[in-house]
Order: sequence, then C-alpha cells, then structure tokens
Amino acid sequence: MTDKTKIKDLESVVIRFSGDSGDGMQLVGTLFSNLSAELGNEIITFPDYPAEIRSPHGTLSGVSGFQMQVGAKKVYTPGDKADVLIAMNPAALKVNAQFLKHDSVVIIDTDSFQQSDLEKAFFKTDDPFKELGLNSVQVVSAAITQMSKDALDGLFDNKQALKSRNIFALGLVCWLFNRPLEIVEKLLSDKFKKKPDVLQANLLVLQAGFNYGHNIHASVSTYRIETINHKKGFYTDVNGNKATAYGLIAASEKAGLPLFLGSYPITPATDVMQELTIRKELGVKVMQTEDEIAGICTAIGASFAGSLAATSTSGPGLALKSEAIGLAVIAEVPLVVVDVQRAGPSTGMPTKSEQTDLLQALYGRNGESPAVVMAATSPTDCFDTAFWASKIALEHLTPVILLTDGYIANGSSAWRIPDMEDYPAINPPYVSPELREGWTPYLRDAKTDVRYWAVPGTEGFMHRIGGLEKDFNASTISTDPDNHQKMVRIRQSKIDKIAACLPKQEVIGDPDADVLVVGWGGTFGHLYEAVEKILKTGKKVAFTHFRFINPLPENAEEILRKYKKVVVIEQNLGQFAGYLRSKIGGFNPYQFNRVKGQPFMVARLVEEISKIIES
Repeated sequence: MTDKTKIKDLESVVIRFSGDSGDGMQLVGTLFSNLSAELGNEIITFPDYPAEIRSPHGTLSGVSGFQMQVGAKKVYTPGDKADVLIAMNPAALKVNAQFLKHDSVVIIDTDSFQQSDLEKAFFKTDDPFKELGLNSVQVVSAAITQMSKDALDGLFDNKQALKSRNIFALGLVCWLFNRPLEIVEKLLSDKFKKKPDVLQANLLVLQAGFNYGHNIHASVSTYRIETINHKKGFYTDVNGNKATAYGLIAASEKAGLPLFLGSYPITPATDVMQELTIRKELGVKVMQTEDEIAGICTAIGASFAGSLAATSTSGPGLALKSEAIGLAVIAEVPLVVVDVQRAGPSTGMPTKSEQTDLLQALYGRNGESPAVVMAATSPTDCFDTAFWASKIALEHLTPVILLTDGYIANGSSAWRIPDMEDYPAINPPYVSPELREGWTPYLRDAKTDVRYWAVPGTEGFMHRIGGLEKDFNASTISTDPDNHQKMVRIRQSKIDKIAACLPKQEVIGDPDADVLVVGWGGTFGHLYEAVEKILKTGKKVAFTHFRFINPLPENAEEILRKYKKVVVIEQNLGQFAGYLRSKIGGFNPYQFNRVKGQPFMVARLVEEISKIIES
C-alpha cells in the first residue's frame, strides 16, 4: 500500500454482499462476519434470500443478499443502509439501490454488467447508476469473472472459476477493510477440507482479489475498524438457530436428562434439527419424522419416558402441532416447542421474517389450553431463552412455546461461550419415596399446582395419563362438570404461578420519560438503537422489551400503567398490543405495526416514536 491510499478509522460500517442465489453471497457474508468476530469486532448479520431454489440467472426475483454491521463498539442491528455494496450483477444493484447510503462504495463485476445482463434486470439504458439516481456513490469496477479465470488459468477449468467469483470479491473486500487473509484461509480450509481442489482454487482466487485492490488502489480510501476490549473468554460467531440448539443441549446437561428432538424439516427452522443431529457425542437423539404431527408426538412420548423433549417448526407446522400441544397440556408433560416465525399466512414468504404467530402460540388450540409462551430477543439470546424454556418446561411440567423468527434465527452475532456455572439449576418435581402411599398421577404441589413427575419405571409409581379429562383426586377418567371446571382452573393456575419464578421486567432510558416504547422478541436491537438515538437528541423516552409473554412478569402491569403514553411496536397488525389490552384493564397503547417480511428501519422508528413524544 502506498501513501496514495488513505486509511479511515470507523466506529461501524454496514456491508452488503448481493448477487444471484447461486453466487455464494451467503457463504462470503458468513466468512467475512466470522473473520470480523475473530478479530474482536461486534457484528450483527442479516441473510436475505429468496424462497425459490434457483430463479433464472440475472433476474430480480433471484437476488440473494447478506448484510452485516461491523462495529468497534456494541452494535444491535445489521444497519438500515449499506456503506459498501458488492453487486455481482445489475439485478443485485437494482434490488439493493434503496439500501445504499448517499456516499457509499459499490463494487461491481463488469463482466456481468453487459447489455444482456442489463436487459434481464429491466434497465432501459446502458448506465444503470444514472438510471437509478445513484450519482453520489463511488463505483469500483472490476472484471471479477475474468480475473478469477486468470487466477486459475492452467490449473482449473472455467466452471470452477465461475464458482469462485464470490471468493475473489471477498478478497477485494478484505483489502478494502484492512483484514488479514490468514483467518479467512483457515475458515476456507475448515469448510473445504474434504475437497482439496476446491480449497486450492478458492485460496488462489482469494489472494488474487486482495492483490487486485492492493495493486490498483481500487478505492480512494481503505477502512479500519478497531476491536473491542471484550470480557475474557472464548468467542464465536453464532446464529439464532445454532444458539437455540446449544441452549437445549445446555439445559439437558444441567438437568441431567437426555435431549430428544422429534421434528420435520421446515424453513427457517430446519437448522435447529440439523445442528442437534450432529451432536450425538453429547447424547442428543434426533428423529426426523414423516410430518409435523409425528414430530411432536414422538417428542411427547420421549417426554413421558423422562427426557427433555423438544420439537422445532415454523408457523404452518405450529398449526399442525396444535392438537398434540393440547395433549401435552392436559397430560401435563414437559415439552419445548420452538417456532421460528416466518411471513404468512399459509406458505406465505418462507424466507422472510415476521412476528405473526403470537396469537396462535397463545390461543391456537381447542379448549382451555394454557401454555407458556416466550420469545428470544437476538441471535445470541436464543441460547438463554432456550435454556429458560427448558427449565420452565421441566420444573412446571408444561409445554413451552419458544418464539424466534427468521431474522434472528438466520442472523448471527459475536457470542461469548458462557460458563454454565453461571446458570441456575434445573430441578424437575420428581416423586419421592414418601409419596408412594396413596399417590395418583395428578397429585400436586400445593404451592405451585405442579403435579409430581413419576418417570415410567420408577418402582411403586405405575400409572397412566392421556388426553381424556381426569378426576382431580383419583386421576381416573372423569366427565363430571364440576371436576372439569376444577381441572381447567388448576391447569391455568399452574401457568399463572410461573410468573413468580420469572425475572422482573426491566426498563431502560430516561427515568423521567412520559413515553414508554414496548417491544417483544426479535425486534429488540432495532428498538434499542432507535431509543438510543432519540435519547441523544435530548428527548425523554423509556424502553422495555418482553421475553416472557405468558405469563407476563409480575411487575409488567405496574410498568405499563406508569407512563402517560405507551407505544407497542411489532411486526404484525397489533397482536401483542391486543394481548396486553386483554390482560390489563383500561390499557390502550399507541401502536406502530409493519408486516413487510423485513426488519424494521431504525430511522423510521426514530421518526414515529419522536412524533408520539412531541404530540
């Protein structure tokens, strides 16, 4: 690098890789985010890809993207708009033009910007930047396809060169951000260790991309993002689905119980099952069943037999599992149901994210069928929330529905591997020998209303449970009306009393604020960042975000009644706001709702919250 190239120090930067579904944008995005995490940066990622397996090459419907924010300080979102866009073809440029900052850098593959490529993306002129009004961006033009071929000339055919174009672009971005190649080379070696020819090709092309930027000084400036002084420990880049799987495993270890997952593949939840499948060395058992109903029913069987049992799905699968969840409710067996929400209804937009399954999780069953509902707030929080869901399920013998969503399930962030000594014990309410005399399957603890758990095979505690109503005292089948009402109320009471075991709801922001922003689940990062920006302007605002939804924390009503104005913000048409109204008499919050299948834009949130503060 010569004196001609300036280095700019940045607190954070937003980068977006974009191209065809087959261009490997998810791979290079993941590699760059892993690299940044290993260097000590904070990261939040947002993979954004189409549901189609492979749309026609170069078309708008086939564009796949991977956005990330890399920071020298804590970051909470993948960013609203990109500082740097890598557009592998005109379609990628056109789709992502709306996500570009005024003075952003755009790297293009000129070999894919020919007349035929422009026509596929419905450009009317041969100047796509002028046509899109992108007059202020800095364009870095590189013949990425041809240079990938040149780097592999005589060693590999053009087919391999085309597959490696994404790695060339990665090398160029590594140069742009002063990133060493050694870590990327190690990551590539781990990924392609069983394919040495592919590894060799990618390493050559990676170096060629880095050298290209270095030799021609492709940008006026390169960028440097300092690292954070993290708490000591082992760090990795983890997405929400993997963190959920790890949380279930951790709870299994803590409880001293084997983990069983009965499940059926469905976007975007499948990775939970896949991650658990490869953890046989930890005693995890996974059964991929023929459908959603079979998946949850095998899990209920495993739960009855004494395992920590779970099933994973998305919205359509949760609908199919509803009857079996009711069975777990009336039988009172522990079960964790992971619902990775996606855009619906029906098949909807399978790769897009929403918060539209809340009411289904709360009420989508026949009869009075109360279950615990929780929601993870970030990719890394999926670990803690899965652990808590397991703890509650095992200690209160109830199904727990854990809501994540496509955004946090596929998105990732830097995660410090936790010390399990910092996590609470898990103590299921097992029967004790002194209960043997006169014991019945639905004998309960008087304080918690939780029945005692007799794992099959425990001497002296032979029993049957099932989906028919049981007598409160004898635990035999009963159709008595008064008994049914008593059992319905005791099952509800059991769930209500869990609130006493939950952490208190916390509020952050200005203690003198009149306006409280309320969110739940995977929107935490965007709402937190919006509130922080508003506080920096001198306006007073407070913020609380819910992880525990049913039951609500004990101090939830006190908090919500304290403020003159409460605005509930969610990615649906007001499901949580309606739920809060049903729980808190006279409560009538403001609402801001978007159902676009995309994360919130922080700038838009700042605008809407500010209007409410000023009104």
